[in-house]
Amino acid sequence: MVMQDGGAVDVRPDPDPGRAAQEHSGGYLAAGLCLALCGGALAAWTVYDTVQRGAGAGDFVESLFNPGAFAATQVVGPGEWAFAVALLVVAVLLLAQRRVARTAALLCGFVLLAAALREGVGLLEPAYRAQYSSDPRGGWALATHGLGLVTALVVPAALFPATERRGRAPGRAREGGVRTGTGSRPGPDARTGLAPGGWWRRPSRICGVLFLVLGVARLAWTAWDLMSGRLAAARYLRGVIDAAVPGDLRLAATAGFTTVGTVIALLLLGGLAFRGRRDVRGALLVCAAVQLYLTVRGVVWLTVSGFFNHAFDTVTGALSMALTAYALAATTSVVVLATGRVWGPYGGVRPEACRAAPDGRYGER
Repeated sequence: MVMQDGGAVDVRPDPDPGRAAQEHSGGYLAAGLCLALCGGALAAWTVYDTVQRGAGAGDFVESLFNPGAFAATQVVGPGEWAFAVALLVVAVLLLAQRRVARTAALLCGFVLLAAALREGVGLLEPAYRAQYSSDPRGGWALATHGLGLVTALVVPAALFPATERRGRAPGRAREGGVRTGTGSRPGPDARTGLAPGGWWRRPSRICGVLFLVLGVARLAWTAWDLMSGRLAAARYLRGVIDAAVPGDLRLAATAGFTTVGTVIALLLLGGLAFRGRRDVRGALLVCAAVQLYLTVRGVVWLTVSGFFNHAFDTVTGALSMALTAYALAATTSVVVLATGRVWGPYGGVRPEACRAAPDGRYGER
């Protein structure tokens, strides 16, 4: 605190711009606890499934990347493994009040809501409902779906209002010449002239293009599979919205639900990222990380199965390889870009940020 022209001026550094405003801490806490419970439940199912299959820790680690490690039917699959990790990581970030976790949590909430609604459609079928009473795991499975539904309702309710207002730094409204403890979103950084998160605009557009191209490619590939008869279109599409289609009680989603949900997420997040939306970074990171894991696992399976030896014998094989290669490159690029910072390794400003600051190209929308 110093005196200037007879008034007091606060010269303390601005609060951490990556931390949520104090008035939103309750929402972040509620959402974080719910996501932590859901992630813990999926992790518990993973342990149960591994033990039931008679696998040890080494076998499970192998199955993380080798789809051929176990042939037995699984209660949860690799998609649920990756989603459980995402839930727990996002929950930790929410409990730490990190703003980047907000859209990541909203994305997880929408996935849980879609899964709960799909399960609700399945429960309309009497034969599927009967499995919950006849299967020893039925009660726990239903409780897990119920927890997912509650979380899917709590997360949007808690985090949609948790937006940061434009203005001076949080906790710095001016009263009588003194900046005090209430306010809104931080202003430009004094060292760079950039708005908080302003470095993100150009990488955001790159991520948007990568996601949009990947989403369109996967949509086209799925449509071609359905129209060519390689997939039973009616059963595939019904499996997207009806949990009773597989015919057994499991938490693992069908290929149709996973694929359609992935395409929707890629196109929606890609569009928002292309518009330079700063608050979509967390959702991009979670989606890209999960897709990167699943893509790497798929590449391992192609290697183990010997597909690479005959990949280019047919047009379909060549296109499949091209799509897999692009998915691997795109998701890796998005993960790298979404975790970047304007600051250098020793706290200094990266040169490209200084060059971009005067013309406003990295300014915040």
